[in-house]
Amino acid sequence: MVLNLLNPKFTLLLAAFITLFTNNVKAQDPYQSYRQDWLKKAEENKPKLVETEKQPISMVKLEKDPTAFQGWKAVNTDSVGAFYSKSFKTQSGVVADFGEHLTGYFTFTIQSLKGTPDAPVRLKFTFGEVPSELTVPFDPYPGTISRAWLQDETVTVTEMPATITIPRRLACRYVKIELLGASPYFDFHITNMEFKATTSVMAKPPLLAQGTSQLIADIDRIGLTTLKECMQTVYEDGPKRDRRLWIGDLYLESLANLYSYQNNNLTKRCFYLLAGLSADDGVLISNVFETPEPHAQVGNRLLDYCFLYNVALKEYVAATDDKQTGLDLWPVAKKQLDMIRKYAGKDGMMDYIKAGKEWWVFFDWKDGLDKQASLQGLSIYTLNQTYALAKILGKENEVSDIPALARKLKNAAYTNLYDKKSGLFVSGVKKQISYGSQAWMVLSGVASKTEGQTALKALPSIKDAVHPGAPYMFHYYVAALIESGLKAEAKEALQTYWGGMIKKGADTFWEVYDPNDELKSPYNFYPVNSYCHAWSCTPVYFIRKYPEIFQR
Repeated sequence: MVLNLLNPKFTLLLAAFITLFTNNVKAQDPYQSYRQDWLKKAEENKPKLVETEKQPISMVKLEKDPTAFQGWKAVNTDSVGAFYSKSFKTQSGVVADFGEHLTGYFTFTIQSLKGTPDAPVRLKFTFGEVPSELTVPFDPYPGTISRAWLQDETVTVTEMPATITIPRRLACRYVKIELLGASPYFDFHITNMEFKATTSVMAKPPLLAQGTSQLIADIDRIGLTTLKECMQTVYEDGPKRDRRLWIGDLYLESLANLYSYQNNNLTKRCFYLLAGLSADDGVLISNVFETPEPHAQVGNRLLDYCFLYNVALKEYVAATDDKQTGLDLWPVAKKQLDMIRKYAGKDGMMDYIKAGKEWWVFFDWKDGLDKQASLQGLSIYTLNQTYALAKILGKENEVSDIPALARKLKNAAYTNLYDKKSGLFVSGVKKQISYGSQAWMVLSGVASKTEGQTALKALPSIKDAVHPGAPYMFHYYVAALIESGLKAEAKEALQTYWGGMIKKGADTFWEVYDPNDELKSPYNFYPVNSYCHAWSCTPVYFIRKYPEIFQR
């Protein structure tokens, strides 16, 4: 049989075959042969949780106070023993204070005082990390994320006596209990309130140097509590909400952990989970869940978090000398660089407008923040950190284009974003000046040490400079101050920002903190904010990595 290669039908069939073959090649999972091993290693490094039984320390009432955080404070009213001894019908709306932030499971006992229980009792429990969560009506709910994140539970008790554990895992300091319904023909009381608190933290970190100021010691202590509460069977972003592993939080938690609890198996578990649950095209998904079985939030792609995975992996391998984990996950780190190559223009500038249309580009909870300079800086930083990882692993030949590409992006950033007249870096078509832009231009090495100092020192006097919206961006600002040699300014910034939360009553550090707007929320309703949030734990990292700055 002789094929007529000029036959139009044959040409169409050949084109269809080529298209099908090409699509199949493109769709091939680059990690197919690795995934099961990665997920197995993630499971092997899953920690056992430490459980501690905690009881409330007092009963409190919530009072309005314009000087207190969000306008509410807790005031001691009675002992826990006195509460247990009285009829609950006379105490509806009472609040128990456990004296510290706890993550775990709440249990209580209910039993009759007199009469025969002839009907169910219905109770409402509300759990709050801060007092305002127990005072602001949840409904009608105005928030932009699920109402179900709010920690209120209705419990119907049909038989007494009974000891009941609320099945939902909770994160709180305060517990408010209200009576919704009960028979008039018998009375009852509540006793034995208990919280079974959980964390994967077992070790105690080293003590700070003698002579460390009380404020720094307090910031470190609360940072450690924040980190401990978020260290469950993964690095959670917040134990109240969202209770999952995000790459950006992983990076900052792993830094703090390296200098405190040193639970490095937890870090390793998180790296393998994220790799094993990445998308079929090799791109990392921004966040993953553990139950009912490990899975990613499909479609949630966050560009800057993909880059930070590489940075976190390099820091981990360099600190622990765990080269095997680095080698296992090197294909993932190498793959994430494709996004930098994709958006890097011929002029060396990252196409942040195109990237912003195709990705969630985050950097901070701050409306109006222009992210051009931040993306340029992080891209350079990621290239350099990934190349440093490659050198540790002996893989430089696989990414030999990185040094030249990093130089190209760095030179372009300096040419296009540095305003020599003002000594500041600008971002976007409106030449916006922000703390984030200066921070990433310093951390990426675009700014010289002198230029970095000039820019960072000038920021407080710039009226329209865009400030950080959350502790997440504030971390990178403090890191930039240290990188440029502004040690006193770094210490002052840390004390002012995180110390400000302490002065407002923080037991753990918060997801968002704007000193000028206590009701700020990315979700249009501040009670749904996370008041124990992983990315705010990083004073632990700064204080312990740089004792010469913060402990003297």
